[in-house]
Amino acid sequence: MTSRVGPRAASTNGSDFKHRERVAPEYQMSASQKSEVRKLNLVHLLIWLLVAAQVTVSHFDLVSHDTVSMPYQWEYPYLLSLLPLLCSSLSLPKNNISYMVISMISAGLFSVAPLIYGGMEMFPVAQQLYRHGKAYRFIFGFSAVTVMYLIMVIAVQVHAWQLYYMKKLLDSWFNATQEKKKK
Repeated sequence: MTSRVGPRAASTNGSDFKHRERVAPEYQMSASQKSEVRKLNLVHLLIWLLVAAQVTVSHFDLVSHDTVSMPYQWEYPYLLSLLPLLCSSLSLPKNNISYMVISMISAGLFSVAPLIYGGMEMFPVAQQLYRHGKAYRFIFGFSAVTVMYLIMVIAVQVHAWQLYYMKKLLDSWFNATQEKKKK
């Protein structure tokens, strides 16, 4: 420890830092990618909560169907997207490769696939809205198809970035385990 008062060591002119240990670049990259995955998991959780709130409110008739419409069919399987979120969150503290692989596969099945189906399911309704100006479902006075497409656009971006960072993280973990096996 250094003291603020007292003599300074004669040999320390500030240029003796080069011999000190540094964190290896692959571990720095792993830490930054984990941070990105955690941030994206948080956004994914917020999107999931929005969809779950709409499904819950409409099914338990907490408000009238004029205020919050019945959910589209794609929203039910999207509720299962909590599984990849939990698996990726469990894989991060201990660099668990198997949980990360399960998370990536289930993200495709339970997150991306329902969004693709939802885009196709809602397309005729969106086409009718923008050609004729007629909307039949509403969420707080806004067209439900517009609100849900907005959520879908954000969700697709979040899931794409999640898969990208999880793949990079998985590669770095796999390389680190291969290097340990060689030694």
